[in-house]
Amino acid sequence: MAAVAGDDGIRRYGATALRILAVAAAYYVGARVGLQQELVRGQITPLWPPTGIALTCLLLLGLRTWPGVALGALLVNAPIGPTVPAVAAIVAGNTAAPVCSYLLLRRIGFHAGLDRLRDALALVFLGALAGMLISSTVGTGVLVLEGAIGTGDFWTTWSVWWTGDAMGVLVITPLLLMLRKARPPRDVNPYRWAEAGLLTLGTAAVTLLATHSAHSLLFLVFPFLIWAALRFQLAGAALCSLIVSVIAIQATAAGVGPFAGHTLLTRMVTLQAFNGSTALTALLLSAIITERNRTRRQIERICTQLAEAVVRMAPDEASLRQWPPPRHGDEPPDRR
Repeated sequence: MAAVAGDDGIRRYGATALRILAVAAAYYVGARVGLQQELVRGQITPLWPPTGIALTCLLLLGLRTWPGVALGALLVNAPIGPTVPAVAAIVAGNTAAPVCSYLLLRRIGFHAGLDRLRDALALVFLGALAGMLISSTVGTGVLVLEGAIGTGDFWTTWSVWWTGDAMGVLVITPLLLMLRKARPPRDVNPYRWAEAGLLTLGTAAVTLLATHSAHSLLFLVFPFLIWAALRFQLAGAALCSLIVSVIAIQATAAGVGPFAGHTLLTRMVTLQAFNGSTALTALLLSAIITERNRTRRQIERICTQLAEAVVRMAPDEASLRQWPPPRHGDEPPDRR
């Protein structure tokens, strides 16, 4: 029995170690993708996918996988950090931020399916905006103390860092949570596939036009986000939000369209307001529609159960014909 228990313990520890390594690998790959759009000091980007990956892994695999987040952050920041103490502090901040977001979400009973309005609100305000204050504040403060950036650049760097981490949660986490439950569709109407393709292409085309035009046309993307949320719920909302955010970030980095001719801080404020509004619209509306559909199905199921109960309780037709039932000894009436 002791040997069996020891083997079970080894398997559990081995499975946990594999999860930690998988989280670290996913974090590192996401970081390499995010660094392609760096804006400040070669390591601060307006979209930092690892925060969304880290929070998703914590939500799905549990708090035991936090060493994977720390290991991935160390592998990413060690080559580009200014000093060893600075790298250690940045790694600590990058680890504490998603862990804090996870604890806040778990505290309020967050559902990973994002099928309630409160879940969407919690992800936006607790998971993204509040939790990511830790990493941006710690990281930017360390860079200032180490002399890597000037004191006057604190708020600009902080805004880029916070925007990138928050958008990583707003864009990447819903997409990964949706993919977790994705299954190959069966018996789907071809018109449904055509609608999904038209929605995807239309979102990309309109976002390119809105973010590269000298006119203020950013509002044109919202009808497509509403369309995605109404017709495809979280799957459509997450995908279209990702498309909009990536294209807007590229336009911000290039300084074109409505982002042209402004300082970096102004561009980041505009980008954060735009991407935050699009993500909030898509997530909240998809959650409302999902919740409404679930409530409708529950009402339909209850109505069906009530109808079946009424049928079982109703007397049969033969009994109704004999009502009131004849009493013993009664003689049939004389019809002569």
